Amino acid sequence: MARVLAISNQKGGVGKTTTAVNVAAALAKAGDRVLLVDLDPQGNATSGLGYHRGTVTAGVYDVLLGQRTIDETIRTTALPTLSLLPTTRDLVGADVELVDADDRERRLKKVFAGVRDRFEWILIDCPPSLSLLTLNALVAADAVLIPLQAEYYAMEGLGELLRTVAAVKKGLNPDLERAGIAITMFDARNNLAREVEAQARALFGSEVFRTVIPRTVRLGEAPSHGRSIVEYDPRSSGAKAYLALAAELRARRAASRS
Repeated sequence: MARVLAISNQKGGVGKTTTAVNVAAALAKAGDRVLLVDLDPQGNATSGLGYHRGTVTAGVYDVLLGQRTIDETIRTTALPTLSLLPTTRDLVGADVELVDADDRERRLKKVFAGVRDRFEWILIDCPPSLSLLTLNALVAADAVLIPLQAEYYAMEGLGELLRTVAAVKKGLNPDLERAGIAITMFDARNNLAREVEAQARALFGSEVFRTVIPRTVRLGEAPSHGRSIVEYDPRSSGAKAYLALAAELRARRAASRS
């Protein structure tokens, strides 16, 4: 049965999509069956795995609105055990169209019901805002993985997200957990980056993953080639970091089962 992770931060530019794509790829590299869901209207996870949005005729929008089944919209990727539920341009209007829909916050959870037994992991790349799409992701998820960039104002944005998660847990998804906090865009030469890391570890302890994701050129290059970093440059520091982060996720899951 799949563990569903919403990868979310209401602040943009924190490495959210980079983390979603590369954790998904790293888990697939480890042999796990993974479904990556691109729930961000920007569609960067879709293009980051080789599908230009202009060439995708159906995606998560069609599934949420009941126009297609999830099996009709899932796409294969270059990694045999990694599948993608892509986005299309239509997703931009989904929030408005869902406003008056029945059970509007639980549409995505119902979509996953038929495929959870086919994957070990379902990862959702959320929009960088609190919207009906993000709400659907948090209701459908077992846990939230939070990318935290090692930059100014990072902790302030984190506080807003944690309040949202607590509200969803109280009202819509009592089983929602925090999968952990991943420090991203880290430059060890920067004093502020080290301060942000230290503050996060002091406040959240073991919730913060041991692995820190570095700020590297190669991580920025990989999406332009439609590939994850573990395919584009498996020897790079970015690839090694995301493989290590995936290993931590797998270890935490195994520990929770024992």
